[in-house]
Amino acid sequence: MTLFYILLASAAATFLSIGLAAVVSLGRLSRLVDKLVSFSAGMLLGSALLHLLPESLHMGADFHDITATLLAGLLGFFMLERLSLLRHDHHHEHDGHHHPHGHDAAVAGRGGYSLLVGSTVHAFADGVLIAAAFQVDSFLGIVTAAAIATHEVPQQIGNFFVLLNSGFSKARALGFNLLTGSGALVGGALGYFALAQAGGWLPFVLAVAASNFIYIALSDLIPQLHAQADSHHHGGQSRAAWLQPSLMLLGVLLAAIATRFLHGH
Repeated sequence: MTLFYILLASAAATFLSIGLAAVVSLGRLSRLVDKLVSFSAGMLLGSALLHLLPESLHMGADFHDITATLLAGLLGFFMLERLSLLRHDHHHEHDGHHHPHGHDAAVAGRGGYSLLVGSTVHAFADGVLIAAAFQVDSFLGIVTAAAIATHEVPQQIGNFFVLLNSGFSKARALGFNLLTGSGALVGGALGYFALAQAGGWLPFVLAVAASNFIYIALSDLIPQLHAQADSHHHGGQSRAAWLQPSLMLLGVLLAAIATRFLHGH
């Protein structure tokens, strides 16, 4: 039954986020993106620091081993991102830089397929993280899936724009995103069986999951919020100044409430 819940949560976290991202990016709801980024940052930080890390320690793992794993995870994700940036060109047509005509479209075309490979691997990892959380507690699995879904929406919106810029039709971009999202189901199933055989690794998998959430929030989402605030510096900054922190705190608050509910306090 646990495997069924893992697959259901993995599918929901991935496919619902892709569906919402499609509605936003292919429709006229782009204003939701800013709000989703703020909420996602809070949800990820709250889930990592109030759920995943405490659970890894409650399972009896040594405190120093867990913090070392957390640090290794943060450094590892930084290195992976550096390698990815070195291998991908992020120019876009009409970006203000003077490239030969058609250069950006050609680069984007190659980058679109690279993006799909990376998205599949990312979805697979999300499935493993959801499986690890469900191995501890079903409610923790649900919270982890919810945290993954909230940060997947802004990311999937970015994926849609890259694929459309790469020459994909809207239907084809949606279809390929759904296909790569199935990696979460594979990751969830393999994670379930692997962690059932190697339960001693579970606290460290949770610590890596926490480092993943923290890294995404601090290196990706929060810088986006700063950029949004800077773009509204003239005229709209006062509203953004309170709206962004409020939505972020809402994400943290929901994670905190879920934590108290999970532990029966």
